[in-house]
Amino acid sequence: MSASEQRQGVNQAGRESAAAKPRWKILLVRPESVTFVLLILATIVASHLSPFFADLGFILESSTYYIEFAIVALVLTLVIIAGEIDLSPAAMMALTACIFGTVLKAGAPVPLAMAASLVSGLALGAFNGFFVTVLRLPSIIVTIGTLILYRGLAQVLAGDKSIGSFPSWFVGIDYRMVGIVPVPVIIFVLASIALGLFLGITIYGRQIYQIGTSEMAAIHAGIRVRRIKMGLFLASGLVSSIAGLMTASRLGSVRYDLASGGELTMVLIVMLGGTYIFGGRGSILGTFLATWLLVIIATGMTVANIAINAQLTVMGLLLIVSIVATNWIYARSQR
Repeated sequence: MSASEQRQGVNQAGRESAAAKPRWKILLVRPESVTFVLLILATIVASHLSPFFADLGFILESSTYYIEFAIVALVLTLVIIAGEIDLSPAAMMALTACIFGTVLKAGAPVPLAMAASLVSGLALGAFNGFFVTVLRLPSIIVTIGTLILYRGLAQVLAGDKSIGSFPSWFVGIDYRMVGIVPVPVIIFVLASIALGLFLGITIYGRQIYQIGTSEMAAIHAGIRVRRIKMGLFLASGLVSSIAGLMTASRLGSVRYDLASGGELTMVLIVMLGGTYIFGGRGSILGTFLATWLLVIIATGMTVANIAINAQLTVMGLLLIVSIVATNWIYARSQR
């Protein structure tokens, strides 16, 4: 074989190996596509359980309990993409809500009590961020500790009793409607669009992906890793306080055990959406779709009169399966 023929053979092999995968294969192996397919299947199954699932208004109304967790899960998605994790948002929701109730009970006007709650959320997020970004401690260990700390402080502040007697205009955010859409759902959709654009088209969004992919490479590239991570923990605290206020409005009172167990729900939403637990990959779209998948599954089990213990078992299994499936999908996409 001549040298020219050998070169042609090498070039041909190179072109074949570098040939782009068909677009349908790329879309098929994306976690968001799997989540979307599961959402369709869950809706079909739920529709057979109850005719109410054919009513969009029923689904939207049923979603209001999970929307508070879903709003926090949007920010948690960014945190996990950056290679960290925050397990304390549900405890921050409880503590900031108890701060709101305590300040209001002391005679302060509602706007001042809300401001105290939001500022305390920023402070709690900064506390988490300090240990992770300055002291360089693992975020999972830090936030497990602050989860217990914040929940304990909420109990010290509020005791075992509920704090209520909120103004009537503040209570019942889940009953405020724009057409058939509850206000919390509108807030969630707008937040999803805003964070989706932030993550997808801004330089900070690309830097978050880079940090999660390789923090050392991000540092060498001049990315201010500590500042961005601190900003994400601050955002987690602030959004948790907003979600806590929404929960206080929905319930009409606050307790130290508000949003108890919400950590599982938030992480489940993010993992179901295909965010990679080790960072560097994920999307707001996936988290958005996973929220509605969770709403359909949880509401379907409630309509089917499945016991709460069994529901928690199903949620735990979903979390494990979603992590395994995401790892498998990303492994396949790299081949």
